[in-house]
Amino acid sequence: MRSGLIAQKLGMTRIYTDEGTQVPVTVLKVDNCQVVAHKTADKHGYTAVQLGVGVPKIKRLTKAERGHFAAAKVEPKRKLQEFRVSPDNTIPVGAEITVDHFLPGQFVDVTGTTMGKGFAGGMKRWNFSGLRATHGVSVSHRSIGSTGNRQDPGKVFKNKKMPGHLGAEQVTTQNIVVVKTDKERGLIMVKGSVPGVKGAWVAVRDAVKRKLPDGAPKPGAFTAQAAAAAAEPAKE
Repeated sequence: MRSGLIAQKLGMTRIYTDEGTQVPVTVLKVDNCQVVAHKTADKHGYTAVQLGVGVPKIKRLTKAERGHFAAAKVEPKRKLQEFRVSPDNTIPVGAEITVDHFLPGQFVDVTGTTMGKGFAGGMKRWNFSGLRATHGVSVSHRSIGSTGNRQDPGKVFKNKKMPGHLGAEQVTTQNIVVVKTDKERGLIMVKGSVPGVKGAWVAVRDAVKRKLPDGAPKPGAFTAQAAAAAAEPAKE
């Protein structure tokens, strides 16, 4: 099991294949995605790598967070996220993962936070049909109708689909095809849409329901210069 990476959603566009077929794609930007820390089975009970991206405001970092980044000898990051890995696929601390970590044609799973839409009714939130347009229905055409039974059981069951908060929840879209990668600009183009608004952070992993393609780099594609710099002792 390899590590994933953290990318930023730039938006959607289209590209054309050599045959002239139009493919809608979501463009993901990977910029300075570094390994910040390791989690080991002996100390933490599981094996994982912690990745960090983005540039935070230093004044907003706590003393513990500053010490965490100082121990890894990497610049402070705006977002941190862990990725479970097998012990033989651990990437060195300080290494910067590049977009050629994934191959064109490979299937990936993308996790993000969906767009928040506030309080929504049953028709928008759960695709209810609403009430009839005639036959005595007036004013309440978009209401959800009866939510329970009569005297027995005399209550509304838990988890009943009703109006409420819509969106702003973590969603994983599985088996998305990587159409193209651009290492120079740090771009990954995946087919179709992914959860999240423009500018949102998303996690991209190898698809759990698909076999890893032959030729995929293990433990991953990364620049060793950053890892070597982090491993060097600080000069006095």
